[in-house]
Amino acid sequence: MEIKQIGKIVYGQDGAVFGGYLFRFNHKSECTVYLLEDFTKPLAEFKLDKADIINPHSNSVMFGNTRYSEEDEFPLLYTNIYNNHAGFENKLKGVTCVYRLQRNGNDFTSTLLQTIEIGFTEDDVWKSKEGDARPYGNFVIDYDKSLYYAFTMRNEEPCTRFFAFTLPTFRDGVYDETLGIKRVTFEKTDIINTFDIEYQHYLQGATMENGVIYSLEGFSDDKNNPPAIRLIDTKSKQQTEVHFFADFGTWIEPEFIDFENGVCYYSDCKGNLYNLTF
Repeated sequence: MEIKQIGKIVYGQDGAVFGGYLFRFNHKSECTVYLLEDFTKPLAEFKLDKADIINPHSNSVMFGNTRYSEEDEFPLLYTNIYNNHAGFENKLKGVTCVYRLQRNGNDFTSTLLQTIEIGFTEDDVWKSKEGDARPYGNFVIDYDKSLYYAFTMRNEEPCTRFFAFTLPTFRDGVYDETLGIKRVTFEKTDIINTFDIEYQHYLQGATMENGVIYSLEGFSDDKNNPPAIRLIDTKSKQQTEVHFFADFGTWIEPEFIDFENGVCYYSDCKGNLYNLTF
């Protein structure tokens, strides 16, 4: 892996890149937007819809492969809850929010359309019998095959376990009166395939490109849980690479990763922005 710093953005969690824009989210459901051609100042800011009711931590964020309307500029945006450890009352595990993102000039708005939930987070196929450090789960989307991958740390083995499901359309699901949206719940019978890899130390941002999951992990200055990135080939169901950011001179917690036109964008929690080459 090669790493090259290209700019500085605001601190935060994961984000996504699309159509020449970079979207950086924080744990309060707030997003800062940049043009890829200019990181010197933000272009815009907005907050995710219904954040006062369901506050996504945005540990993992991705654009999907379909749009709410053919005229929409952006595909549907997916971001996960992952907020149990942050003191929120909603003890949600394995939940992803689906949004329609719209732009009017430099003004961006979002509309919550759907939640996608893992319906078996209390089953030992998902969680360890003795409990796990972070049972909330991460996700990525396979654009090419329209698959949704959920994965979670299992302390018992230890390992990280991956589950593949068919990616639902935004029209799927049961109506949720509380949120006024559709809710899709995956059960064990919906699993297309599953596999385990080496244990990942505290999941951070993640993305998927050409059938490979790029998963960040670890904390700042933590030798027991060092900042790292793992590459997981979903075809072979194997981890193919692991890189530790300390080898490149940084111990800062990794958060953000995405691709645009084959270029990989990566940022740590403090906003140092890099291109990664594998």
